[in-house]
Amino acid sequence: MAEDFSAARGYLSRIADNIERVIVGKRGAVELSLFALLCGGHILVEDVPGVGKTSLASALSRSVSCSFRRVQFTPDIMPSDITGFSLYNQKTGDFEYRQGLIFSSLILADEINRASPKTQASLLEAMEENQVTVDGVTYPMASPFMVMATQNPADFVGTYPLPEAQMDRFLMRISIGYPRPEDERSILRRFKETEPEVKPVAKAEEIIALQKAVRKIHVDDSLYDYFVQIANATRSHPDVALGVSPRGTMALFHTAQARALYHGRGYVTPDDVKPLAEPVLAHRMVVKPESKLRRVTAAWVLEDLLRRVPVPMGRQQ
Repeated sequence: MAEDFSAARGYLSRIADNIERVIVGKRGAVELSLFALLCGGHILVEDVPGVGKTSLASALSRSVSCSFRRVQFTPDIMPSDITGFSLYNQKTGDFEYRQGLIFSSLILADEINRASPKTQASLLEAMEENQVTVDGVTYPMASPFMVMATQNPADFVGTYPLPEAQMDRFLMRISIGYPRPEDERSILRRFKETEPEVKPVAKAEEIIALQKAVRKIHVDDSLYDYFVQIANATRSHPDVALGVSPRGTMALFHTAQARALYHGRGYVTPDDVKPLAEPVLAHRMVVKPESKLRRVTAAWVLEDLLRRVPVPMGRQQ
């Protein structure tokens, strides 16, 4: 069994190395995107333009040999553009379904907050249930399926902020950030003539098998309490108006399992949980307005909670 986990580690590391051919110096963001894929979850990337959001999504899809589609969200894009629509065929006298932009394994929903709330909501069924329903007929999504949405944290003119219920649908929120000077020099050298080629190193069916393996990663009973205590602490913290929902607790649970598999282990440890708390939980929390005036953030609250919630010391394996 240990050999199987070691093989999974090598397999996933190979995918991450392949993505890093075009995403230089951002191993953490690459790994988080892989965790989301292993969990069958979705990512919200909040970052300024030009730091590699599209490249990350494209490289991930090419590494796994699955279909990729970039959808530019604008105020005039309609829900039917996303989910598809029924078109009347005069020759046959029947309505024919035309697929929308959502039908791809990996979707980059670029600047999602520039679309109207109604269009944003058209993604919810696909993100939650891996299907869309049009005119009473349900159509399944591709497998694996992941939405990587982006929004610019610095420009809110002409945008429609995502409501808390929709933010909760994203498994995690991440930021790629600017590269270090040495990494930026490497980018200039690597992209001097042409963009490095990213070839497939995995198949979709292999990712599906790994997604099933994630759910079988062992979690000790003491860690069940640890997950619940962290979630409950967010709900009772004096600076938090809205704490983490049970969906958030489950997201942290499964992402920790994915991290354990990525590192070649068949069991979860507290060290799998702590680094995932901010990307998985922070966007699900609402800090009180008066606390924001004191520059309190959800990330700061989580850091404070992780220091105070007792870490289980029992056997994890």
